Amino acid sequence: MTRILITGACGQLGTELVKDLSSRYGEANILSTDIHQPSKTDHMIGSFEVLDVLDRSSMQALISKFKVTEIYHLAAVLSAKAENMPLESWSINMQGLLNVLEAARIQGDVKVYWPSSIGVFGPSSPKKNTPQHCIKDPSSVYGISKLAGERWCEYYYTRYQVDVRSLRYPGIIGYTSPPGGGTTDYAVNIFYKALQDGQFECFLKEATYLPMMYIEDAIRATIELMAVPATDISIRTSYNLSAMSFCPRELAEAIRTRIPDFKITYNPDFRQEIADSWPASIDDQVARHDWNWEHHFDIHQLVKTMLDNLAVQLT
Repeated sequence: MTRILITGACGQLGTELVKDLSSRYGEANILSTDIHQPSKTDHMIGSFEVLDVLDRSSMQALISKFKVTEIYHLAAVLSAKAENMPLESWSINMQGLLNVLEAARIQGDVKVYWPSSIGVFGPSSPKKNTPQHCIKDPSSVYGISKLAGERWCEYYYTRYQVDVRSLRYPGIIGYTSPPGGGTTDYAVNIFYKALQDGQFECFLKEATYLPMMYIEDAIRATIELMAVPATDISIRTSYNLSAMSFCPRELAEAIRTRIPDFKITYNPDFRQEIADSWPASIDDQVARHDWNWEHHFDIHQLVKTMLDNLAVQLT
């Protein structure tokens, strides 16, 4: 029987993943955790426990008590927020992962999912169609922690045979939870502002291209990867993952097809430097080859889905 523990379950990705996994495996087999109790607006499904991922003993106790067979470790401090609290972010992002990997090693026969990011790439990485294997020299605290995490994942697989799997997420866009402190979060907030105010001030330059993905594709990719036979997985650091790439100007133009009077201005801040170090587009052919990954949403489907659903949610 599949029994799943999710850390960071109240975040953007976690809330959607909880819903999908609950529908697949049953609410009784999903244990959601986060550092705080969920708010009334989180709509948490099934069992919930407060868990600090830095508390290894409490984590191991939960894994043993719940008879966990899979862990989705999502708890992390995102890119922009991490720059304002670098040492604390390193501790949460790095030690939290190590606690999960060590708990899985001790428990035995526990499959682990951990999300990496395009943040692992840096100024010396190829900007267009960034390949699976290339130079990685991240310049942000978030990127450094993700690159180190990838190496630890591969180490635990090679040394201890912990079945750990990972995806390098692009910017994730969804409407069920507000932005969480990432550099790509402009592409979430812009939809709220378009509907509420008819205008948006962007913290990136208008021609800043970044890889993006609608959250439904990200959730599907995650669950598909976890279902792949271990023998078919060739990457034990983290797979490149891609769907679309666009800049703020192009996204604004797509929104204007639905809201003609929408206006956007640009006021770049410290997040521009982070974005400039990241790829403009990603080559994910290894994922497409190994487990037949295929995205479903393009920018036009994204805009329609976001505006239609947020319009209902905001009213």
